[in-house]
Amino acid sequence: MAAGSISATGDRPDLGRSPGSRLDPWMQYVLTGLAALILALIGFFFVRLFIEARPAFDRFGYFGFVFDNNWDVSKGQFGAWPLVVGTLITSGIALIIGVPVAIAAALYVTELCPVRLRQPLTILLELLAAVPSVVYGLWGIFVLAPKLLPAEKWFNDTFSFLPFVGGIVSIPNYFVAGLILAIMILPIVSAIAREVMATVPVENKEAALALGATRWEMIRMAVLPYSRAGISGAAMLGLGRAIGETIAVTIVIGNAPDIGKSVFSQGYTLAAVIANEFGEAASDPTHRAALIAAGLVLFVLTLLVNAVARAVVNRGVRRERIVPQGMAG
Repeated sequence: MAAGSISATGDRPDLGRSPGSRLDPWMQYVLTGLAALILALIGFFFVRLFIEARPAFDRFGYFGFVFDNNWDVSKGQFGAWPLVVGTLITSGIALIIGVPVAIAAALYVTELCPVRLRQPLTILLELLAAVPSVVYGLWGIFVLAPKLLPAEKWFNDTFSFLPFVGGIVSIPNYFVAGLILAIMILPIVSAIAREVMATVPVENKEAALALGATRWEMIRMAVLPYSRAGISGAAMLGLGRAIGETIAVTIVIGNAPDIGKSVFSQGYTLAAVIANEFGEAASDPTHRAALIAAGLVLFVLTLLVNAVARAVVNRGVRRERIVPQGMAG
């Protein structure tokens, strides 16, 4: 039978590639096109937001809009710095509180939890992502904030010598908003950290235990160093999630367009101001353009966070590739 001829038992050639394999180049083109479409869509969003926000930038200037501390709708003054500060403060609080808890939960599930309890605990953690943000916000303002008020007053009075602590404690404040965000980012940070920790080679852990390390020392020497890059990326993705949260933060932050004097003061965020004021901005082109400009700032901030996350992950991967080669030498 000649090379490439069709066999009597089917339509597959005896030698050479199957006809279906000819679809591989087309599949590559399709996937490349879809990836390019995503980039084009992001570029379209940026250009469209910039065009819509141009009147605000022309009036207040690019740096003037971002860094001016004056958001007053009644006077037609729009400086987004209080909103940027509120966004960064609440997201920072969420990272400080939420990331350690998420990493601890991931460590417990992957290394310490009994096998029969791993699946139920994993499901419970993932269910936190299924709770609507408005439910988090209502729970935070009606249940969590009143319960935390005595503790916040004690901390405020006891540690008033610390920076950004002291003054009047209000029920809607930065801290409550950050705490709600910390709970909301737990599922994504914990899930990514758990997947990364599950990829740690068993040989590394067994080698540490064989050398006499305790279970906690094994986690410190074998699990955490191997997972550092993935955990950093998970934290950055959690930060991106916290920066873009809207409804829950709108309910619990107080919606004051000023930079608070303490962590227990009321504030505002970029996402919250857009949700609150966009409906009433239809009759005022400058106000509408300012809100879209705030959305553009939020968009750029989120892109920067994701770019930093990717850089951190890539740096960690390169380091993990270099270290074993140095050890081998």
